[in-house]
Amino acid sequence: MSKLIKIDSEYKQWFAEIKEHIRSAQIKAALSVNSELLSMYYDLGKRISSIKADTRWGGKFYQNLSTDLKVEFPDMQGFSETNLRYVVKFYRFYSDAPSIPPQVGEELMEWLSSIPWGHQKFLIDKCKSVEEALFYIQKCREKGWSRNVLMNYFESNLFGSEGRAITNFSLQLPDSQSDLAQQTLKDPYNFDFLAMRQGYNERELEDALTTNITKFLMELGSGFSYIGRQQRIQVGESEFFIDLLFYHIKLRCFVVVELKTGEFKAEYVSKLGLYVSAVNHQMKHATDQPTIGLLICKSKDEVVAQYTLESTSQPIGISEYQLKELYLEKIENALPSIEDLEKEL
Repeated sequence: MSKLIKIDSEYKQWFAEIKEHIRSAQIKAALSVNSELLSMYYDLGKRISSIKADTRWGGKFYQNLSTDLKVEFPDMQGFSETNLRYVVKFYRFYSDAPSIPPQVGEELMEWLSSIPWGHQKFLIDKCKSVEEALFYIQKCREKGWSRNVLMNYFESNLFGSEGRAITNFSLQLPDSQSDLAQQTLKDPYNFDFLAMRQGYNERELEDALTTNITKFLMELGSGFSYIGRQQRIQVGESEFFIDLLFYHIKLRCFVVVELKTGEFKAEYVSKLGLYVSAVNHQMKHATDQPTIGLLICKSKDEVVAQYTLESTSQPIGISEYQLKELYLEKIENALPSIEDLEKEL
């Protein structure tokens, strides 16, 4: 850093603004290049498909086209035989779809080119529908996901789980909050990042989730801020302890989470409703939205869950969690014993 920057605060501020402007320009340039690239790929895929070039010019069409394009454009990448086949898949995947969601409409190409080509290749390989692909594209646009993050969320089936929790939000929350709250909760939650012993209890599950709080927050989704576990609340002459307490930045409300390692029971909602009410009375600020409750259990009868939620005045959602059958005992049994190691030595 120059001496001038150190001693002249005005210059320092001006220089910081210059840096920000240049970085912004770099991002815009990268997005512009990506947009032009994907538009070119889409058009190329359309041209190949419209005349059925691979049928017209035989089985070596892609190989020959790849060679010709590399000769003609030696400084450009993306003309390998494999990538040209992806270019055609890219065009056909979106153009052959029976319908495009109305919110996209004529802006389809703008949506498609808003994420890198590597992301697109992954989506057209994995997604079963345009709707699913556009869902993940929107998430990438909003969150700036890398391809690895996109792959993780895809493998946890975010498309199939987001907004699927059974709730009574439409009945108990204002319209301005209920839709967003519904979309915020998932069903099921994927806890495959945990390794639990067989027969684990609720406290052990809570321990494991808080030990892996970063991964847990990623699974919950954006907006969740962790406040604490076993939060004590005093109600009359009795004290209670909330399993997990969060604040959701977008919803502007507290979220009370209760964990159950077994099947859902109707009485769980009554207790969770008490916690939600207590947080509203004792912790909620006047500017906060109403607190919501989330019960995460191993399994549930959806009819019983729905009927139970209709009987409460507190906004509550009920979801399941999934956990691979990977237990600590199995890991320990797979490891060599001390005696085995000594024999090897």
